[in-house]
Amino acid sequence: MHEFLIQNKLLAGVLLGIVFGIISRLLMLRTDYRQYPTYPHGRIIHIALGVIAAALGSVFVPALYNKDYTAITFLTLAAQQFRDVRKMERETLTKIDSMELVGRGSTYIEGIAMVFEGRNYLVIMSALLTSMFGILVNIWVGILAGIISLVIVEKLKSGKAISHIAAVQAAEVRVDGPDLFVDNVYIMNVGLKANQEIIAERGMGFILTPYNANGKVTLSNLGQRQAILYDVATILGVYRDDGEPALIPMAKLDMKDGRLAVFILPQELDSSKGKEVILRVPILESAVRMPTEASVNKEGAGEHG
Repeated sequence: MHEFLIQNKLLAGVLLGIVFGIISRLLMLRTDYRQYPTYPHGRIIHIALGVIAAALGSVFVPALYNKDYTAITFLTLAAQQFRDVRKMERETLTKIDSMELVGRGSTYIEGIAMVFEGRNYLVIMSALLTSMFGILVNIWVGILAGIISLVIVEKLKSGKAISHIAAVQAAEVRVDGPDLFVDNVYIMNVGLKANQEIIAERGMGFILTPYNANGKVTLSNLGQRQAILYDVATILGVYRDDGEPALIPMAKLDMKDGRLAVFILPQELDSSKGKEVILRVPILESAVRMPTEASVNKEGAGEHG
């Protein structure tokens, strides 16, 4: 076996790279509460793309080892292919979103599409590192490099959540005549008496207090707010049907201090669970703003954000 590995080190390195590349894609593929990617066909599509990415990353090393420098075109083709994956995900999710009672919003959709593209590049990285060390050193070092790459993939597969930028507290939902408030933050005008009664009975509110200016600006992003509403509505359910604008979940800013008030009518009236859901909502990359990084605002960034 040892002699076979030495005599066929290129083949062994490529196969090892493909194996670790596929494992890394499987680690990053999970159908969660959002039910996306769908099961089984959505997952089959992404696993197949992961196999392609792993193969591309693996064969790149022996191609260069044999001085076939045109192999760089493989990575160019891969980049184009995975940009198409991002476009496909964006179009698919946009069409699905129009059928949701509480939509994801374009910012959330773009974030998901970006993630699916980026994860294929992580697969290429994992396969390339494993193949490179397996061919240039030996198969055991290649396995060690593959394991290290899986640890890197695990670290990079997800970003920060709302808990990193803001504190979340349950708040009183109050109907004062036709005006709806969460704590002291005005949400909207509710004209119909029947809707006022439903809101008084089933309304749930939360106040998000940002830790610093970075969190304040990020929470003010409409796409980030919609992501919060979507996740809460998906997990706790939403007490509304199509054509009932007065019962739609909303998130409004307190213009004085930057706090975000979240109002929702859930099917499951559990404020502690709702708080936990909001804390775990991912921060969308395209919603992040960091004003404290500007030279005029270096002070006051603190340890959060």
